[in-house]
Amino acid sequence: MVVAMHREPVLSLLREYRGRHPDEGAVVARTLDLVHAHEDCLRRTCLPGHLTGSAWVVSDDRRHVLLTHHRKLGRWLQLGGHADGDPDLLRVALREAREESGLERLAPWSPTGAGAFVLDLDIHPIPAHGDEPAHDHHDLRFLLVAGPGQEIRISEESLDLRWVPLRDLPRLADEESMLRMAAKARSLLEHA
Repeated sequence: MVVAMHREPVLSLLREYRGRHPDEGAVVARTLDLVHAHEDCLRRTCLPGHLTGSAWVVSDDRRHVLLTHHRKLGRWLQLGGHADGDPDLLRVALREAREESGLERLAPWSPTGAGAFVLDLDIHPIPAHGDEPAHDHHDLRFLLVAGPGQEIRISEESLDLRWVPLRDLPRLADEESMLRMAAKARSLLEHA
């Protein structure tokens, strides 16, 4: 099957992720199926789901994570959002993190120090809202480190925004995918 060039960056990230996390083959396979089957997988109009890019933003000292209390979903989550056609999901995660936090100095983290590195992949259901039907987000999540000395700013998409000590994360967010992402980031940063 020939895949349009604009989807190749995503396919490359997914293949690399599958190689590092063979135990997550089912979630990778579902996302690969979406990308292969839907040329518009990077657009929010793609149903039954579409690709999103998220940012697990840690503080410069690596002891806190920046979470938003999402206005629509009413839960504490990582920053992120829709690709809106952009095939560079790291760029999407950076854009969304900046828009939702007011932070300008954010650096992507990878074990090699360069290139896009998917920290986590998650598929989660989004409930129907207004005219938008229920659908899935196939979320590629990237680890970002915030530069020191910046002030955060709550956006219209959030009820609250705060730096949460990593040890306190389970008090605000007990979802398996959030705790999994925190564990992956902690393991990578401890061994860096």
